Amino acid sequence: MNELPKSSTPMTRRQGALGSLFLLLIIGTACGSGDTGLATEAAVPVDSAAAAPIDTVATPSDTVAAPADTTIASPSDTSVTPDSTVPPPTDSTASGGTIVPDISALPGITFGSFNMPASYLTSVHTGSMLGGPLSPSNIVSVLTATRSKGGRLVIKLCKGADSYVKDSNGNFSFTKWKALIDQYRSVNLGPFIADGTILGHFLIDEPHRTAKWGKVIPQATVEAMAAYSKQIWPGMPALVRVVPTWLEAAPVRYTHLDAGWFQYHTNKGNVTTLVTAEVAAAKRLGLGLLVGMNVMDGGNGSSKIPGVTSGQYAMSATEIGTYGNVLLNQSYACAFYNWQHNTSYYGRTDIKAAMANLSLKAKSHLKTSCRQ
Repeated sequence: MNELPKSSTPMTRRQGALGSLFLLLIIGTACGSGDTGLATEAAVPVDSAAAAPIDTVATPSDTVAAPADTTIASPSDTSVTPDSTVPPPTDSTASGGTIVPDISALPGITFGSFNMPASYLTSVHTGSMLGGPLSPSNIVSVLTATRSKGGRLVIKLCKGADSYVKDSNGNFSFTKWKALIDQYRSVNLGPFIADGTILGHFLIDEPHRTAKWGKVIPQATVEAMAAYSKQIWPGMPALVRVVPTWLEAAPVRYTHLDAGWFQYHTNKGNVTTLVTAEVAAAKRLGLGLLVGMNVMDGGNGSSKIPGVTSGQYAMSATEIGTYGNVLLNQSYACAFYNWQHNTSYYGRTDIKAAMANLSLKAKSHLKTSCRQ
């Protein structure tokens, strides 16, 4: 994700009543009627259905068919095959094959991966981010399995593929997003939020990318999404996978959004320079910061391991250690998540050793909350 120029007048959580009134106006617009697209970054999208209160979302009027979805991404090139039928690794480093729970009462931060089933969680990989595989009917069993391994889960309740939340023009539909979130209203997530099994709610992926959404999803809309999530689950941290410097580029007061995300790819530049800037922006905004790496596509080519995307390379063990240690040297980081779990790549001896070293560093990391 590329850095954008910072606004000369960024607003923080603590700017008082005027900021609160501004936010209420934003949320009221975002959850109203008529989905007309996202013409500017400052405008909150308006839904196409009849006006509905925030807790009784209207049925979306756009009817683009949703694809079958089992992963967070469906790359066109599969040089490295995603999760196969290889059985989960055996973990003998903790009693009974379980790991020490990564919850607020214990030190360290989660070291996880996107799309890692609970059965693969070990003393090394202590968390996962799941979207596509989740449904209202299976989420409790998935969370229970994660809890049994002492792991932490970031949940993406609007599924994995972006098509689920796009209108007929290929733009983001706040209406469709809310409809998917509403399916979980009757599911009892409270115990998993309370004990830390749920690390946070992943609201949306890369809202800044026009290539992904047709039009930028404005920062104000991201905050409105966080407000919608908090209205249902006040105690669940609201997360977005975009850098804080982008969030800071618009004069939005982030009251409900809890954290941004910095995922390193070598094509972005120097890892130390970049993460330092993102930590500073997160602090100015009063937001937490998740960090991690694109280990499957973000390498510099030295590994010679083909990535998921054509022309990209997976990171070498040396790269994992170098970049990962820089990221974990940031005491402000509240979790470390890599993209994405792959049995053949994660099963390599050199990669396993590099991941194990980073996991130990994550366990010794200052326990940092994603809710600042």
